[in-house]
Amino acid sequence: MHVEFHGKTQVALASLLAAAGLTAGKVVVGILTNSLGIISEALHSGLDLVATGMTLWAVRIADRPADEEHRYGHGKFENLSALAETALLLLVCVWVFYEAIQRLFFRAELEILPSPWAFGVVIASIVVDLWRAHHLREAAEKYSSQALEADALHFASDVWSSLVVLLGLTCVLLAQRLDWPWLIHADALAALIVAILVSVICVRLGLRAIDALTDRTSRSLAHLVEHSASQVKGVEEVRDLRVRQSGAGVFADMTVCVPRELGLAQAHEVATNVTAAIRSQLPEADVVVHVEPVAREDEDLVTSIRALAASLGLAVHDVQVISTPVGNSIELHVEVSPDLNLEQAHDLVTRLESTIKSDLPKIESVLTHIEPNGVTRAESEARDQAPIRTESFHQAIADFSQASGTPMNGHALVTRQTPQGVSLSFHLHLDGTLPIGTAHEISRTLESYLHRKFPELSRIVIHIEPHPPAEGHSPEPGPPQVS
Repeated sequence: MHVEFHGKTQVALASLLAAAGLTAGKVVVGILTNSLGIISEALHSGLDLVATGMTLWAVRIADRPADEEHRYGHGKFENLSALAETALLLLVCVWVFYEAIQRLFFRAELEILPSPWAFGVVIASIVVDLWRAHHLREAAEKYSSQALEADALHFASDVWSSLVVLLGLTCVLLAQRLDWPWLIHADALAALIVAILVSVICVRLGLRAIDALTDRTSRSLAHLVEHSASQVKGVEEVRDLRVRQSGAGVFADMTVCVPRELGLAQAHEVATNVTAAIRSQLPEADVVVHVEPVAREDEDLVTSIRALAASLGLAVHDVQVISTPVGNSIELHVEVSPDLNLEQAHDLVTRLESTIKSDLPKIESVLTHIEPNGVTRAESEARDQAPIRTESFHQAIADFSQASGTPMNGHALVTRQTPQGVSLSFHLHLDGTLPIGTAHEISRTLESYLHRKFPELSRIVIHIEPHPPAEGHSPEPGPPQVS
């Protein structure tokens, strides 16, 4: 940044010194030769001196680092300087236009006195303006400086203006030597054409400065940033993209959507890669990336269920998706805090069931097995026995309740034949005031009991829930002991 600042300042200072020298020389020659063209050029160079001073001031201010009052830095001072300079140049064009009209129609008899001094100072002006316009344009491209670009345009227009004066002096000289009075009007016509062309260029540069000052974003720049971000692996979509320019700097902020199954570290890595991709195209860009987890278009059902559970602060395992003619039936184990009682745990898991049914398509039923955090059970060995009538299961549950002294009621029993064997799932009513750990221990003991009694069962899912209000509550028993 220090090298860039030194380079821009050096070019602007050289331009300032050149403008001062040309202004002084033109004033002296204009007075000595009584040439209105030279005097007007001296005024033009004086305006250049003011404009160049503005450019020097702008590049010095623009390279200051961000502070408490200018959080985005001081780059817009360059845009402001470019706008002011184009406005001054437009004023000069208006004056040239006016003067040309006056000479063509109202002051045709105006006498111009060419002299070697006049030709010399105009030719020197052209050489100097060509030199500094070239160096300013190179610096403007190198440092992406609108202020230097406006200065380069200004001095390039000065070359044309000086050529017009030189043409006018030449035509006057020829008119005097060859007695061709009509040539006297050539300088006015040329000045008129140059004023129009320079005005068009000024308007374009001024509009660019206004766009930068009002944070208007070019479509090509926004597309470049969006394309760079969207090509990064892990980015599903780019949203809320905002790009603004401040001098040579570019600021971009956006939301990138990533798969919701990614962890925090992986999502942060995606954001880092997005920043690197944009800076590979715009090295000085200041990039802010907000990460938002979303479902992938090809996300599988189990991943979607895990994500929905995580959004409620729940962990799930043993998620099974069973396809039926009317939709998918979901069975899963849900882990809850061991500090909850059965009613609290059931309410929380009921929210998860409702969320799954409302957010995912074609879900016919959801059956959850509630257990405290950290409790897992290995799957039973696969068996290939024929299904059993549900009456046998009802009787077995009743026998278990009587033997354990724990009031319970099994209902909504469903059996399915799977390639691994018979799958059994049902709802079990227990006392709602039981700690969730005790309730889970009861269901686990019942599950073991049913596996021993019906070896053909390959999978048992028990959804525990509190007794309906009409059934009342029983005293809190301990875990049953059933052999």
